[in-house]
Amino acid sequence: MEFQERFATEEACREYLFASRWPDGFVCPACGSARAGEMHRRRLLWQCKDCAFQTSATAGTVMHGTHTPLRTWFWAAYLVATHHPGISAKQLQRQLGLSRYETAWLILQKLRRAMVAPERELLKREVEIDEFWLGGYEEGLKGSRQRGKKALVGVAIEVRGAGSGRLRLAVLPDSSGPTLRDFTVTTTEKAAIVHTDGLQSYRVLAEHGYDHRRRPQGTAAPGEQLLPRAHRAISNLKAWMHGTHRGVSDEHLPVYLDEYVFRHNRRGTPMAAFQTLLGLGAVHRPTTYRQITRRAA
Repeated sequence: MEFQERFATEEACREYLFASRWPDGFVCPACGSARAGEMHRRRLLWQCKDCAFQTSATAGTVMHGTHTPLRTWFWAAYLVATHHPGISAKQLQRQLGLSRYETAWLILQKLRRAMVAPERELLKREVEIDEFWLGGYEEGLKGSRQRGKKALVGVAIEVRGAGSGRLRLAVLPDSSGPTLRDFTVTTTEKAAIVHTDGLQSYRVLAEHGYDHRRRPQGTAAPGEQLLPRAHRAISNLKAWMHGTHRGVSDEHLPVYLDEYVFRHNRRGTPMAAFQTLLGLGAVHRPTTYRQITRRAA
C-alpha cells in the first residue's frame, strides 16, 4: 500500500527518477551547466539552456527508449525485488495486467541485467567456495563432476558466525585449477580465509595470497557438511530455479544467477532492494531487445 501510494501517478515516478538521476540538481552531461528546461515529450526530456544538449531522465537506465508507462516499470521493479520466491514473466504479465507476454519478458530481462553493480566489492574475511552442477537428472553419468548437459556453477559465500553473508555465483567452463583460481580472485579479496572441499584444483589458492583451508570429504563427521553455508545456498538456488524458472537456457543462465544473488544479498531490506534495482540501472549501458535475444540486426 505504501508503495502504491507513493508512486500512484506518472508524475510521482518522474519526480523520483529525476531525483535519482540528478540528486544534486540537473547537470548537463555535455557542458556541465545546471541550467535546463523541460521538454514536453512525455516530460522526460531535458534541454540545456546553455548548449542546447538534450538528455532524457531514462537515458542509460533499464527504461531507456521505453514506450511502457513508468508506473508499470516501477511496479515491475518492486515485484521483482520483493516477491520472495521470485517471479516469472507469466506471473509478471498477470500482475501488471499486460496484454503481451513478450512485454513482461523483456521488462524482466532488462531488470535482471541491472542487478549487478560493475564495481561491487569483493567478499571479505572468511569465505566458503564450492562448485556444483545445475540441471536435471541425467542417466549414464559417472562421478560427481561429469558434465553431461548440466551447467557447472561456482559458489562463494561469506561466513558470518553461524549465518551467511554476501553471495556470488558464476557459470564455470570446468573445475580446473586455473578456472577455480580465477573465480576466487574475481569474487574474494586476497588474504581472506577460504574454505573448500578436498578437490585438488583448489590447491592453487594458497599460491595466490589466500589462507586456504582445505577439508577432504573423509574428514567430515557423520551428518556434518563441510561447507554448510555454500550447500545451503546451492539447495535454496535449486529449489528457487525449479519452483519459479523451469527450463532456463544456458544462454540466459548467468542472468538468473545474478537475480538470485541480488535477492540473497538484499533479503533483509526489500524496499531498499527496489531502490537499488532502479539505481543500479543508471550505471549500466541500456540493453536492447536484440542484445537480450542475440538476434542479428
